[in-house]
Amino acid sequence: MRNKNKLIFNQLQKKIEPFKKVSTVIIPEKGWIYTIRKSLNMTLEQLGKKVNKTRQGVKKMEEREANGSISLNTLKEIGEALDMKLVYGFSSKYESLDQMVDIKANKLATKIVLRTHQNMQLENQANSNDHIKKAIEDLAQEIKREMRKSLWD
Repeated sequence: MRNKNKLIFNQLQKKIEPFKKVSTVIIPEKGWIYTIRKSLNMTLEQLGKKVNKTRQGVKKMEEREANGSISLNTLKEIGEALDMKLVYGFSSKYESLDQMVDIKANKLATKIVLRTHQNMQLENQANSNDHIKKAIEDLAQEIKREMRKSLWD
């Protein structure tokens, strides 16, 4: 991986690190807006006044959130009106981004090396298992270092 790309990669890793602590986000069935508004005993009209919307407009926002079609800007606006802040991000399924790239690079390298090995077997030029394992490790390191776009195919 080039120095510039490595720097960007490391900065991204630091940015998503705090989200690792959040294992699962449970979204209320009717959405956060509705749930918070009801918990605070706030009417549709009261929230509407805070965001300069009608009662029906707030109801539509709640419905759009519940069905997953609300925008981040709208959620942020509602959050501010409720004296809350919107928290948004991604959390890796892996321990780290490095681990994710390692796994992807190893899978790609294995696929490439075994495909080549199969062709060589057909020509009676097969390599030993140790040689194949070493070739996979070397290729995986090269793929990771170069951060090939083919990692994501």
